[in-house]
Amino acid sequence: MRIQAILGLLSSTHYVQNYFNDTLNVLNHLGSISPYHRARHDHASEIVSELPIDCTVDQVMLVHRHGSRGPIGEQRYIEQLVQTLHDATDVIQKVELPHELEFLRAGYNFSLAPHNLTILGRKELFDHGVEFALKYPHLTTDTILSSDSSRVVESARWFALGFFGLDPDVRIVTVNNKDDPVSWITPAPGPACPKFNYSFGQQATRTWSKHYLPVITDRLNMLLPGVGFTEDDIHGALFACAYDLASLGASPWCGVFRPDELVNFEYERDILMDASCGYMLPDNMGPLAGTVFVNKLIERFTDSQGDSRPLYLEFGHDVTILLALSALGLAKDDPPLSPDELRPGRKFWTSELTPFAANMVWEKFTCTSSYDGPQIRLILNDATMPLTICGQGMDPTLGTCSLDTFVNANHYSTSIRFRDETWNATCGV
Repeated sequence: MRIQAILGLLSSTHYVQNYFNDTLNVLNHLGSISPYHRARHDHASEIVSELPIDCTVDQVMLVHRHGSRGPIGEQRYIEQLVQTLHDATDVIQKVELPHELEFLRAGYNFSLAPHNLTILGRKELFDHGVEFALKYPHLTTDTILSSDSSRVVESARWFALGFFGLDPDVRIVTVNNKDDPVSWITPAPGPACPKFNYSFGQQATRTWSKHYLPVITDRLNMLLPGVGFTEDDIHGALFACAYDLASLGASPWCGVFRPDELVNFEYERDILMDASCGYMLPDNMGPLAGTVFVNKLIERFTDSQGDSRPLYLEFGHDVTILLALSALGLAKDDPPLSPDELRPGRKFWTSELTPFAANMVWEKFTCTSSYDGPQIRLILNDATMPLTICGQGMDPTLGTCSLDTFVNANHYSTSIRFRDETWNATCGV
């Protein structure tokens, strides 16, 4: 009861009011199922986005999440909501509906295909391809690497259409057609790390949902007596808000929820991902899996194998990006997030880190006078993410650091190799 009372008062707190006044668009705060938007990273408000005029980007490695898609496991909650509303049709027609629920008089249906890229998802990737070509007109490649997921392959194709134009001379290769012992696009879950399991995130979600869903359920049942909403129905309505946005760009359900209720839903999505592929995983499993990506990045930017290319275009999932960030110690909360406590000032914020169509861009650049030697910068969702892993070696103006400093700072990743003693002990290989 105490927790529910605190959550019920949150909408009037200074934090929630400022949070939504500053962002202007609450719908950008649905966790990893948010529509794409430019990020606002922690400690990045003073970062200068433009490189000095004497600097040139020589090499780029892009990792892009697929665009907006239909639901996956969340489909069952939405379907249950639709059934509950259908069963209560007579009640809904008779009851006096508040303004935000008047749409229910005409009924609510949901028909978005699970897993598939939506029309807006295609547009996100096409637009990003065009923007990328405008930003890096001097860089090109003849190969694109993708996860073997159909929505990711399709995302790569739409990006390629925007970047290269019609009939591009480029191959899309999927990770299952490569002979790498482990892919930096999909290092987990799978046989490479048997202990890695999404159930850790699902358990954290169930724990947090018990703190906030009952309050919303009670409120909506008071507004619609006789319908008999369950907590699963409310979950379905929150997911319907997000996936209507992914499909149509608007949803009547989004206006049903108060700002504090969306804050709690967003936190649910954050702890889901943090406990699934981030810092809340046991035995440091998230950072360990992310070392595969960090080592590949270092290999390419240092050209340690002698076969580096100027441009890498690669497509994966939110997990791909979050595992890499966890290996880098970025967006890390201390103490770790908890499924029993809302953490308003957290760093692990998937709305900013991995919305649909998230893109992680690594640049290696050199300058004639501003810096000595090659430098490295991370741009995540159109905003520089400061490379705090470099410590005092990070330039506070640009959030960058020298490539040498970056390599030395990532001694944890460079000390790990796939299926070495540490990997096998952690992953249960």
